Order: sequence, then structure tokens, then C-alpha cells
Amino acid sequence: MEITRNIILDLLPLYLANEVSADTRALVEKYLETDSELAHVAKQLAAMEKPKDIPAPISQNDKMKAYKKARRLKILYTIILAGVLSILLVTTLFVFFFGSS
Repeated sequence: MEITRNIILDLLPLYLANEVSADTRALVEKYLETDSELAHVAKQLAAMEKPKDIPAPISQNDKMKAYKKARRLKILYTIILAGVLSILLVTTLFVFFFGSS
């Protein structure tokens, strides 16, 4: 199979992001040695500042789902905390009134 310019163009973004195997890296570099125009483009692309983390847009529906889940968790934690504190209070009162015989 012949390695065409289109194949290298498909691989170039992965090559520039260091997301290719050593074999693919060698293939792209070997091809770039024969195509000076594409090698120049690759150098320009490599020199460009790449965006770090692009935030994904969140829909209103996703925001509401997250809010409802957070609210349910907050209520659950409040109930558990109230239960633990009630048990501690009852235990303390029991020990205070009936423990010192």
C-alpha cells in the first residue's frame, strides 16, 4: 500500500499531539522528509499554541439534572447527620441519667 499525502494529513493531528506509536511517528517523519511543503505546514502547526482544556457546553437540562442530584445528596447527608447526632444525644442522656447508679 502506498502512503499518500492524504494519509499523512489524516495522521498529522495525532502526530503533532504525540498520540501515535513509534512506527507511525517514523512513517510520518519519513514522509515529511520527502514533502517539504507539508513539513513546513507541520512545523507551523507544531509552533502554534494549542488550547488546553476547552469547556464543553452544558445544556440547561444537564444543569437541572446536576442541581437536582446535588440537592438530593445534600438532603440525604443532612438526614444522616441528624440521625447520628440524635443517636449521640440519646446515648449521652441515657448514660448521664442511668449510667451513674
